[in-house]
Amino acid sequence: MAYKKILTIQDISCVGQCSLTVALPILSACGIETCILPSAVLSTHTGGFKGFTFRDLTDDIPKIRQHWEKEGIRFEAIYTGYLGSAKQIAYVEDIISSLGTENCVSIVDPAMADNGKLYTGFDMAFVEHMKSLAFQADYMLPNITEACLLTGTEYASDYDEHYIDRLLEKLAGFGAKNVILTGVGYSEDRTGVVVFGNGIKRYYEHRKIAKGCHGTGDVFASAFTGALLGGKDALEAARIAADYTVLCIENTQNDPAHWYGVKFEPVLPELISMIRQ
Repeated sequence: MAYKKILTIQDISCVGQCSLTVALPILSACGIETCILPSAVLSTHTGGFKGFTFRDLTDDIPKIRQHWEKEGIRFEAIYTGYLGSAKQIAYVEDIISSLGTENCVSIVDPAMADNGKLYTGFDMAFVEHMKSLAFQADYMLPNITEACLLTGTEYASDYDEHYIDRLLEKLAGFGAKNVILTGVGYSEDRTGVVVFGNGIKRYYEHRKIAKGCHGTGDVFASAFTGALLGGKDALEAARIAADYTVLCIENTQNDPAHWYGVKFEPVLPELISMIRQ
C-alpha cells in the first residue's frame, strides 16, 4: 500500500471518543499519515455532558490554509466530519480545491442530523450550504435523515426498499458521485449500509445492536476512509467499517460506566487485519 497523506477536518472533543479523537488514531492505525484541522475544541462532546467548554476555531482555518499553501503542503485525501457553521463549510471547500493533489479523494460525512431531526445549533440554511460540499465529494456518507434533508425528502422512520431507492435516485440527481448510506435496515434486528454509484446499488446487511453509542458514526466514517485509502473498493470498505463498528459496540456494551463512547482502541488490531486481507 502506498504511503498516503490525509487531512481530516472536524472538531476536537477532548473527552468522549468522537470526531478527531476517533479519526486520528483509526486512520493512523490504517497506515495513513493523518494531518488534522480542528474546527473547534470542546472539553467533552455535547451528548450527555453538562457545562462543557467550547472554543470556536473558525477564524484560524484560513490562516492555517495559507501557511500550508506557502509550504507546498498537499493532501492525497481530505475527509470532513462535524463542521460548526456555514462559514466553515466555505473554508473547507476552498481547502479541497487548493490543497488537494491532482487525484485527491474527498470524503464528506455531512454530520448534522439523525432520527428525523437536525442537531442542536443547525438550521436549514446550514443544510443548503452543506449541499454544496457534500454533492461535490467523491464519497458522501449520510444517514437517512441527512439524505432526506439534502434532497428535500420527507423523513420516514418506517420505510421500504422503494423509499431508499427513490432517496438514492434523488441524491444522484443532485450530483452525488458515490453514496454510502448508513443505518438502512428493513427489519427490527438487522441494519446495514447501501453503497450506490454509477447507477449501481449494493447492500451490506449485519445484525443490529439495540443499544446505541456516541461516536459510532465517526468510527464508521474513519474506518471506511482508512479501508478505502488502503485499496478496498467502496463496498468492501463499507463492510469493513460496519463490522468494525459492531465490534466496538460489542466491546463496550457490558460496561455501563462507559456511556460516552465506544472502546474502539482494543479492537484496532481487528480493523488492521481486515484491511490487510
